Amino acid sequence: MPDTFKVERVQTGMRIEKRLLKVLKGTAEYLDISLGDLIEGVVLHAFEGKSPFSEKSLKKIKELKKVYELDLDAGHSHKLVEK
Repeated sequence: MPDTFKVERVQTGMRIEKRLLKVLKGTAEYLDISLGDLIEGVVLHAFEGKSPFSEKSLKKIKELKKVYELDLDAGHSHKLVEK
């Protein structure tokens, strides 16, 4: 399998929960990758039923969730509504 794959990326204007975005940005910064690369990786792993994060990264994410007061989890998925 080649080391890189050429793809066509598009700009999107998606809306996302504010604290969740802060944790995602912090995680991307921690991993030294772009937010787009992080989201692509998470989605590709999820499509295969795999976890995208190491234990070390999950520990950092837990810390970031505390910092940004993110109290949401997978059980909240598809139940979020605007204020």
